Amino acid sequence: MTMKIGELARATGVSPRLLRYYEEQGLLTAYRRGDGGHRRYADDAPAVVGHIRALLAAGLPTRVIRELLPCVAGPGPELEHCAAGTLREQLRDLEAKISTLQDARSALTGLLATTVPVRGGERHEGGA
Repeated sequence: MTMKIGELARATGVSPRLLRYYEEQGLLTAYRRGDGGHRRYADDAPAVVGHIRALLAAGLPTRVIRELLPCVAGPGPELEHCAAGTLREQLRDLEAKISTLQDARSALTGLLATTVPVRGGERHEGGA
């Protein structure tokens, strides 16, 4: 048994447009084209869409999700060991971004501490 894109959209709460995008990115495969060229998806498509959504919620880009989908098992999704290296790499990248943002926040906080309050309607400009 297969389902049309509208049925899959209703079953998952994901718009048909977004389902087509997942297909373009190689994350979701149309089982076959039915009469009139309509997309048809296998019965496990709602679970696959759920896995894609969970991986997106973890901040993973679609190119990484495409690599990880073969490692997905269960409804969770649970990931097999083949995902560990990619997940570690993504976590390192995320931690580096967080560190950069924390440094920027500290710098911005420091700049804000050096601002001079407005007095009597006049702004005091630093420098000359």
